[in-house]
Amino acid sequence: MSIRLLDCTLRDGGYYNNWDFSEDLVSDYLKSMAAIDVDFVEIGMRTLKNSGFSGPFAFTTETFLSTLEIPATLENKLGIMINAKELIEHPDGLIAALSELVIPRRSSKITLVRIACHLKEFEAALPAALWLKSYGYRVGFNLMQVTEAPLKEITRLCTIATHYSPDVLYFADSLGAMDSEQVSSVMAAIREGWQGDIGIHTHDNMGKAMQNTLRAIADGACWVDGTITGMGRGAGNAQIENLAIEIPKADGSARDLTRLLGCIRKHFEPLKAQYKWGTNPYYHLAGKYSIHPTYIQEMLNDSRYTEEDLLTVIGRLAETEGSRYSAARLDASRHFYAPFKEGSWSSADTIKGRDILILGPGESALRHRTALTQFVDSHQPFVMALNLADGLAELKIDARVACHPMRILADAEEYIARRSALITPYGMLPLDIQDKLGPITVFDYGLQVSDGRFEAHDQWALLPNTLALGYALAIAAASKANNIFLAGFDGYSADDPRRAEIDQLFAMFDSHADQEVIAITPTRFEIPMQSVYGMVSNA
Repeated sequence: MSIRLLDCTLRDGGYYNNWDFSEDLVSDYLKSMAAIDVDFVEIGMRTLKNSGFSGPFAFTTETFLSTLEIPATLENKLGIMINAKELIEHPDGLIAALSELVIPRRSSKITLVRIACHLKEFEAALPAALWLKSYGYRVGFNLMQVTEAPLKEITRLCTIATHYSPDVLYFADSLGAMDSEQVSSVMAAIREGWQGDIGIHTHDNMGKAMQNTLRAIADGACWVDGTITGMGRGAGNAQIENLAIEIPKADGSARDLTRLLGCIRKHFEPLKAQYKWGTNPYYHLAGKYSIHPTYIQEMLNDSRYTEEDLLTVIGRLAETEGSRYSAARLDASRHFYAPFKEGSWSSADTIKGRDILILGPGESALRHRTALTQFVDSHQPFVMALNLADGLAELKIDARVACHPMRILADAEEYIARRSALITPYGMLPLDIQDKLGPITVFDYGLQVSDGRFEAHDQWALLPNTLALGYALAIAAASKANNIFLAGFDGYSADDPRRAEIDQLFAMFDSHADQEVIAITPTRFEIPMQSVYGMVSNA
């Protein structure tokens, strides 16, 4: 059986760089594909949608394709992918959408059109095969997220597909969740209803992309996808360089990897270092719980998301409908908290009339530790340290502040070892976390999260997120303290998204609180600043 090897690097890899590849990379890429003698190069998407900037490989127009230097051996091997949803939802119908997207094959550089669709879209999209074939194209369908459908439904739909004569039916392990046995089960379900060519497109969330591809081949698949170094949405795909080793050319000879390996070293290793695709524990968990990989990709590319945020979101998505990506659901999951309960501790009863020092994790607190110690000794402020901030000796810290459930769970043993009191929304924590805190003295200050809100009440706060700084600022605002000082808040560069989030917190605090916050160690945040050295006695 001859295996057709398809590379879709510029299409699937484009989810990382908005389909904006350099001319030099594209030139070397195409020469590499010619050298390893792939059967098809899916060179990009083709879409009518144009929201935000995307590079040329999101559209792969005929005009753009005419500007590329395509090796002669690839001239009849180029393909594009179209999303079925765009065809089905076009206001003038599927045929009208196709008429806007493709021209007759005889005038095009494209020979293969693949249509990506969820199973619920498949029947409505199938007539596209007849139209495209009448225009001279080879046609494939990529059935996405097949693990979510009963095997009988897959068979039923594939039986219907026989009436429309596509050239190949692919199934895509879109969530990277399949194992070898599931691959075999899906192959059998497709074969029961479809006697034509079958292809597989794998994702590597659980490190099984190559294994699953080879299993599909053993079960009769004759089209397989890969990308250079696996570059593709989420954890990425089976690596074309490994497939090129495992799958010989049609004549049985080995493929020449020299140019491809040089292309990897020159272009794709730097891209991988920049965008960090490839499997990791977060993608593994996403595959295990059938969570859409875009959730992980978006969080890993956003420095606001801590390890605790990632694990919390994954946990929430595992309990809900996580297989469909939604930016709104991502944000809601990040700010997850248990049902609201007002706390039992009053910050005003403890702090009113005193100064407050909030100690952050920045290096400046350690660098100026001696002066900060002298400041605490002379001013006697109530010292709140965020999480495990280390700028002062433990005996100088009145209480640590933590409000993120996963962070509290991860740090519980350290809190016990340090023996400091802990301010946290204790009544809202899961029982296992409460038990984990054991003998710690806990001040229960409630927390409710609502986007764009900052309210500090005597025993609880309403905040836009679960950042410990915002929680500490609310406690300070509610305490009726005299002055609020900050140390160890070095800040972030202007282009770091965490900077905007914390600047927003300070702005909300200013509009709500009677006090002013003053940084006494260096900071990049736009807040008043004094020097701790000018606040320490000469005596």
